[in-house]
Amino acid sequence: MPLGRSFLLVALFSIALEALQAQYSVSIRLIDQNRESVAGASVSIYNVLDSARKWTRVSDSLGRLKLSVPKARYTVRVEAYSFEDFESPLSIDRDLDTVYSLIRDERTLKGVVVTARKPLLRQEDDKTIVDPEPIALGSTNAFEVLEKIPGVFVDPDGNIYLGSTSPSSVWINGREQRMSGADIATMLKSLPPGSIDRVELVRTPSARYDASGVGGIVNIVLKKNVRIGLTGSVNAGFNQGVYGNRFAGFNLNHSDGARSSYLNVNVSDRNTFEQINTARELGLDSVLQQFSRTFTPAEGLYAGAGLSREWNGKWSWGVDGRINLNGSRGRNENPTRMSRESNQELFFSSVSQMLNDAENINANLAFNLKYKLDTVGSEWNQDLSYSFDPVGNRQDLENVFLFPSVSRQQLDGDARNHSHFFTYQSNLLKKLNGKWTVESGIKTSNLRFDNDTRYFLLGNSGWTPDPDRTNRYSYSEHIHAAYLQGAKTLGEFVVKTGVRLENTNMIGRQTVPTDTTFTVRRTDAFPYVYLSRTIVKIAGYELRGYLVYRRSITRPSYSLLNPAIRILDPFLYETGNPSLRPQFTRNYEANISVDGTPIFAVGVNQTKDIFTQVLYQADSSRSQAYRTYENVGGNREVYFRLTAAIPPGKKYFFVVGTQYNHNNYNGLYEGAPLVFRRGSWTLFTYHSLKLTRTTQLSCQGFVRFKGQLQFFELSTFGALNANLSQQMLKKKLTLTLSVNDILYTNRNEFMLAQGSVKAYGDRYGDTRRFGLNLRYNFGIRRKEKEEGMMDRMGDFPQQ
Repeated sequence: MPLGRSFLLVALFSIALEALQAQYSVSIRLIDQNRESVAGASVSIYNVLDSARKWTRVSDSLGRLKLSVPKARYTVRVEAYSFEDFESPLSIDRDLDTVYSLIRDERTLKGVVVTARKPLLRQEDDKTIVDPEPIALGSTNAFEVLEKIPGVFVDPDGNIYLGSTSPSSVWINGREQRMSGADIATMLKSLPPGSIDRVELVRTPSARYDASGVGGIVNIVLKKNVRIGLTGSVNAGFNQGVYGNRFAGFNLNHSDGARSSYLNVNVSDRNTFEQINTARELGLDSVLQQFSRTFTPAEGLYAGAGLSREWNGKWSWGVDGRINLNGSRGRNENPTRMSRESNQELFFSSVSQMLNDAENINANLAFNLKYKLDTVGSEWNQDLSYSFDPVGNRQDLENVFLFPSVSRQQLDGDARNHSHFFTYQSNLLKKLNGKWTVESGIKTSNLRFDNDTRYFLLGNSGWTPDPDRTNRYSYSEHIHAAYLQGAKTLGEFVVKTGVRLENTNMIGRQTVPTDTTFTVRRTDAFPYVYLSRTIVKIAGYELRGYLVYRRSITRPSYSLLNPAIRILDPFLYETGNPSLRPQFTRNYEANISVDGTPIFAVGVNQTKDIFTQVLYQADSSRSQAYRTYENVGGNREVYFRLTAAIPPGKKYFFVVGTQYNHNNYNGLYEGAPLVFRRGSWTLFTYHSLKLTRTTQLSCQGFVRFKGQLQFFELSTFGALNANLSQQMLKKKLTLTLSVNDILYTNRNEFMLAQGSVKAYGDRYGDTRRFGLNLRYNFGIRRKEKEEGMMDRMGDFPQQ
């Protein structure tokens, strides 16, 4: 056989042998020192024995890349602009899933201009990540930012919904906030819009998260500095409706690589109004009509600061503190009339005026410690947090009776609440061989709440105590939890399953006006199953499917358990219900995403012992009514969500979606059978158009058809908002003009027809507003290290 032919056969045999050699899947994720994804990095993998054998990929928007290579020893080299070059050995003899952390290179930061844009929404594992920057430009506080996120709904009482008709839990920096919806809304209205780094929407939390809340979790992650040097911004803005809102603040960030610190300060002055017109049937051809108008001027101060440090490449620690001070002087005017429904004959008329002078403080101090176990993402995290929330509210009520006789009644009240909330959690995440990831942890949450409410009536002998409304109440809650969760990649499938055990101890005691005590002690298991796989790849886009099952609990908060009476007007008051039981929900969901963008979801929530707000008659005359909460039975909610989007990067991109919810309640209301069915549609959208290199127009809106709020049936309502942003002074100054609720459609009619209560009316507020926001970014050169530093913010990457 000729020598050349022999060589050819040997070469062909070698090629065939290599083709038959097993190929292993390698998945790599790139992150920076703040665990943010690094997109657009060039990753090269070289065979150690044959450097000509080379594979090169570019990381996607989530910092990920995948490839298949044969068994061998390799060298991985990562090159990314503004990061130090990274190189590491890699031995491949099985499927591998690894994480590399890159270090920013201060020498290359000078002159960086980032042209890529973050997607507004992206799917990352079991949560949706929202980039709030384009929304924050036209907002005056963090609460407005949440209101404008596509697919998020905020009701008039401050509750936040992710898709279910049950409200979501609100967390800040991964820590739960054990406050009422109204108190959380007050706190968020003092939080500056530019302080938010990202918002995480966790619709189906895994076993790592608390089992509480069928509505999911909204986690607001605040900004922390990751850039070398001293940077910051000054912010100011206002918007004007019938009344005006104003805010001003600044933030400073400093980092030298291993150490970083930040300071945020914001002051705000807010004012708004709300109008609620209600007609309630009293029977015997009579109707009670009220025209309640509430004005709420308020001031707020927010200050937050933090320090963090890394050492030995393994350990890192951080301490964060923040304080919110809020004061409001609400005024409510409420003309009331009773008349015959058939001929409008008047037989009662009054005017009430109520003043609420409230002071609210929210203070939080947190410490965290992290230890990196290896270079593939294994770590041990510990977190300690303490919150103190004193609230005071002085209430003055004056009733002027005009018909059939003229008289006056005065009532004075003083409510003092104090809550202490302490949490400690320890989480261990370990990456094992064979694409295994194991997580485990423990957590303890401890809450103490005290309420002292005192009311006085003005009579002929002066002010005397009102025994019917005076109340003293204390509540303590201790929840201890442990969880174990594992994830494994099996071919094309990613399987995650776990279980969380939670021990609940709730003790409430009312000492005034009567001595009542209730205790809840129980231990529950909450399983979680998650399955994911790539369905198909079309034109380079990955279509990925997810299946999720979870069991959750919703415990009534102390505000819902507190039996203290809060007067709303002469004919309506609200009170808590200390006998409320927790509700349990089983959730089943299937969803699909394309290249990390969620596009479709369908699911079912099955809830038992569901508690919701109810309205009852308070006396035999039916003129007095009160709001409280009750366990009304079971509910089955079916929903689906559809989203379409053009990814950012070009001149124009959009997000548009719809969601449908259908609820079927079965239970008891006022001791009678309850059957309530309601289906509602929600449409939401976000659009952004880059008019020039420095000018951007964006708009956001939603509309809800046949909405629902507890058992209230709502008419169609919605809102359309728009922003026009202009960058100047080498992009250091951003000027934004905004219009909220352009068409003034964020108003609705409502109807309640349950039990003996039949009411209807309409509700609207000071939602149409025109505003102007200014933001000036700056950076300061470090004199001792001039190389790689810059003296103007235009040299920094823009966020």
